Amino acid sequence: MAVPVVLASESPRRRELLRLIGLEPLIHPPRLDESDSPGEHPRNYAERLARAKALAVAPLYPGALVIAADTVVVLDDRMMGKPADDTEAAAMLQSLQGRTHTVHTGLAVVRGATVESAVESVEVTFRPLSSAQIHAYVATGEPRDKAGAYGIQGYGAVIVERIHGDFFAVMGLPLSRLVSLLARLGIEYEFGSLRERER
Repeated sequence: MAVPVVLASESPRRRELLRLIGLEPLIHPPRLDESDSPGEHPRNYAERLARAKALAVAPLYPGALVIAADTVVVLDDRMMGKPADDTEAAAMLQSLQGRTHTVHTGLAVVRGATVESAVESVEVTFRPLSSAQIHAYVATGEPRDKAGAYGIQGYGAVIVERIHGDFFAVMGLPLSRLVSLLARLGIEYEFGSLRERER
């Protein structure tokens, strides 16, 4: 039996990635407090928030598979979320340029009363950037809705020197890890569709 999919996110990139593997999700962004707790490790924060998003939406869609994710960028033990404005975006990019940072993407899947979650962590290195290059990138508007103020799948591709880990996790949805979590729920990915595993 086919399994309906709900994406608990308003991120166009996450929807695009699900479409890339042939899944067309219903979109239902949750409304919840995304504040971190004092002393909370970024990995734990990303996973906790992904779980909270999925669990907030799941009761509205009994029988469906609900997918949620949360991505944080970490440099020198400091979490970077989405910039509040262009000035903050430029400051974030200035601190990241020429350095290696970590991207943690928490992922959660819920079906019925069962939730599975994990975190994919990736090391990303920026090439050195001048102030003019940073301001030109900010002027494209791309950094505004992205953790760490960049998108690796857009103009930001040219400011990333290398990555060590899952490219799709940096985009916001680690697809290989998603398939692994689905298997724990008894759901098989069949290259374009999801099916319940026969018992």
